[in-house]
Amino acid sequence: MMWLSSPALPVGGFSYSEGLEAAVDGGLITDDTQALEWLRGQLQLTLARSELPAACAAHAAWATADIAALHAVQTWVLTTRETAELRQQSQQMGRSMLEWLRNLRPGHPALPLAAQLDPAPAWPLAFALGALALGLDTEQMAHALAFSWLENQVQAALRAVPLGQSGGQRLLAALTPDIPAAVAQARNLQHRMDDWQSFSPMLAILSSQHETQYSRLFRS
Repeated sequence: MMWLSSPALPVGGFSYSEGLEAAVDGGLITDDTQALEWLRGQLQLTLARSELPAACAAHAAWATADIAALHAVQTWVLTTRETAELRQQSQQMGRSMLEWLRNLRPGHPALPLAAQLDPAPAWPLAFALGALALGLDTEQMAHALAFSWLENQVQAALRAVPLGQSGGQRLLAALTPDIPAAVAQARNLQHRMDDWQSFSPMLAILSSQHETQYSRLFRS
């Protein structure tokens, strides 16, 4: 779990702010209190209702070699990315994770299935495959994915807001206890794709604006 959630994982997660940089540029986030509200909202309204249930469903599908289910999750994830940069992020991080896994576990039996997802598994699917390859169950995988997202976003806030290291630690201390509830919600939605939601209009608007933002640190 620690390995998969580490910022050192070579998938490029550190280069994405997922709209946070545009929110800072627009004056919506100016301090650690507003950063906390932003990240908590994103955890509860997007991650717990879309990325995490998709990853949980993908983990089960990888484990049973259910290619039809994997295609369904892949299609849902890519279709619901509302901007070009959000779609690019999911695809790029997925490709990087798959390359890492091919080097780490070249004989894993799920890798031939991954080759059937063109051009590569999207990020939630790739992370779930990584978790399976390292022996994590669905619950462990979901916690690792949530913490990985949170730590990358806190690091983005440190640079974009900007916040000091102590401010970043306060964010982690405040938001880490929210992860179990988000994972529980995702597990409840895991087998109910019709109830997954990726509806965050302000995030989509900010992401669209970020694509042409004049000065920026992050790819998204």
